Amino acid sequence: MRMSWKRWSLLAVALVVGQPALLAAPAPKAVSRGQAAGLDFAGMDRAVAPGDNFFAYANGGWYQRTVIAADRSSEGPFNHLFDLTNRRTGDIIRAAAQAKAPAGSETQQIGDFYASFLDRTAIDAAGLKPVQPLLAGIAAITDRKALASYLGSTLRADVDVLNATNTYTDNLFGLWVAADLDHPTRYAPFLIQGGLGMPDRDYYLDPSPRMKTVREAYQAYVAKVLALSGEKDAQARAARILDLEHRMAEVHVSREETEEVRRGDNHWTRQDFATRAPGLDWDAYFAAAGLGAQQTFVAWQPAAITGLSALVASQPLATWKDYLRFHALDHRAAVLPKAFGEAAFAFHGKVIMGTPQNRALQARAVDATNAALGEAVGRRYVAKYFPASAKAQAEAMVQNILAAFRARIDHLDWMAPETKAKAKAKLAALKVFVGYPDHWQDDRGLLIKRGDALGNADRVELFHLHRAIAKLSRPVDRGEWVMTPQTVNAVNLPVMNALNFPAAILQPPFFDPKRPAAMNYGSIGAIMGHEISHSFDNQGALFDAEGRLENWWTPKDFAHFTASGDQLVRQFDAYRPFPDAHVNGKLTLSENIADVAGLAASLDAFHLSLGGKPAPVVDGFTGDQQFFLSFGQSWRTKMREAALRQRLVSDGHAPAEYRADTVRNLDAWYAAFGVKPDQKLYLAPTDRVRIW
Repeated sequence: MRMSWKRWSLLAVALVVGQPALLAAPAPKAVSRGQAAGLDFAGMDRAVAPGDNFFAYANGGWYQRTVIAADRSSEGPFNHLFDLTNRRTGDIIRAAAQAKAPAGSETQQIGDFYASFLDRTAIDAAGLKPVQPLLAGIAAITDRKALASYLGSTLRADVDVLNATNTYTDNLFGLWVAADLDHPTRYAPFLIQGGLGMPDRDYYLDPSPRMKTVREAYQAYVAKVLALSGEKDAQARAARILDLEHRMAEVHVSREETEEVRRGDNHWTRQDFATRAPGLDWDAYFAAAGLGAQQTFVAWQPAAITGLSALVASQPLATWKDYLRFHALDHRAAVLPKAFGEAAFAFHGKVIMGTPQNRALQARAVDATNAALGEAVGRRYVAKYFPASAKAQAEAMVQNILAAFRARIDHLDWMAPETKAKAKAKLAALKVFVGYPDHWQDDRGLLIKRGDALGNADRVELFHLHRAIAKLSRPVDRGEWVMTPQTVNAVNLPVMNALNFPAAILQPPFFDPKRPAAMNYGSIGAIMGHEISHSFDNQGALFDAEGRLENWWTPKDFAHFTASGDQLVRQFDAYRPFPDAHVNGKLTLSENIADVAGLAASLDAFHLSLGGKPAPVVDGFTGDQQFFLSFGQSWRTKMREAALRQRLVSDGHAPAEYRADTVRNLDAWYAAFGVKPDQKLYLAPTDRVRIW
């Protein structure tokens, strides 16, 4: 099913971590192509000059030969690692489904959730009966107070942490419970804007012909869902729903504003909601959400909260009821009869992402089970696929990169000593979690019933909501993870001053203990450096060593830092994947800073790890060339146009091709490949962004 929302995560963990001495690499030796696991020489295009198009030089052959699978919106190494991880977790999940496990055990929960999702015969036979109580509750809404109560009952906490930078929920508001930005030793409830059926406000407000076509397709999809559910006048109702969502989009704040932490740090009391956001019966809303006793919240997008609340009062009750009926069905389309799932994919998959074919049912069932019971599956995953030796080697790489980053701080010629001291204190306090959490979540009490796919999905979301709300009465857990071990990703958590490097990303093609160090540092090392650098990007730099939103900069230093960021914004604004669309340098600034700083720190760590010895030459490529090629090949991606256009609008990450071009900011890249001033990627030394 479509998960309720994806959060822009500012959770908190801050523990002191030591920095051991750098680990030396073995003595260098020549390595043949057959030993060079991790570099795809055949996938390069050596006819292209690295200084003209580094992405094509590193990946051109692969790009020309690669065909995007019909059930995907993109292809690349992340996809291949997703496939490997899903095959492994699929084996674990299917074994649980076949086991005779005690009721309430993790094995029973995993197996029965998967088997229920997979049982399309039972789902089709049940029809709309499982969702009927929900639809009846919507039909029974007779006044604004009842509407507020229903809306409050749909508030959910995040159960999909694969993308921690998005702020999307198809409910009116979304909730995450995290460490308070001003008081990181205690939890606070953060309320965020929501309610849209399409990914972002721009899908409603952009006047371009392409977006107009998408809106027409969305209205047709809404009408189809209503008609499938037995509603009359589906077309007219769909038009009113789209109009309501358009009004919601008009009061939503932009992605750029959403990611400005200081704008989001707004503490509202319960009385503030009544006076600053009139229209919604907030007492009824919070009571139905299970937050009736909570007296303070963080209103992340106050203007949107005010605007959405006003719409609850101003728009016709009948329109709201139609809107809620559609979203109840759309949200659960994956566990409703076949026609609903097909209609949902035709819009969300084909129109929004440009993917012609849905993934196999078994793969979707594995995804849903991982989202529902991630740590239970993850505990089994790491026991089978992540040995202690891999964890130790990855931790050693992280420590090397931390040491390199510390040295880079020491050598900054523009930063005052007092700012350097604060930066190094923050780096020393950074807590790095590798592979899996020290303490696993306990899902006992979560009822999973075989044969009740929709009920299982709803109970999982409610269980996560209750777990999140329960944290409000407890001290902050500094060891909390926000990703499962089988997640192919990594995350920095500014308020927690912590990093999560899940086990699933610590494998080839990103990490392989058997290959030359240059390749590991260019791929997983750059990712590690990227996440470390997020603690010092334009948002992370606003938090101190304890994870508190506090200015620790001198005015002059922060002005220099901001100017460097502005320089990077201009660099990425100039990239145009399409004639009518360019990368949003401001929206992607945090990620771009992390790429530049992380790549530089990982390169330094690689050099230091050699212990003064030369790097082994591989197939004629020097150590630095291997490093940069590994980085470029890590970002090899081929993406469908619709998916790429969505990314430009709604994703804080730049397209992969331009992330690979990060190399043009490092002097060592110019030396490694002999890049000349007349080549397209050449930047004069003064134009190269040097933030950390």
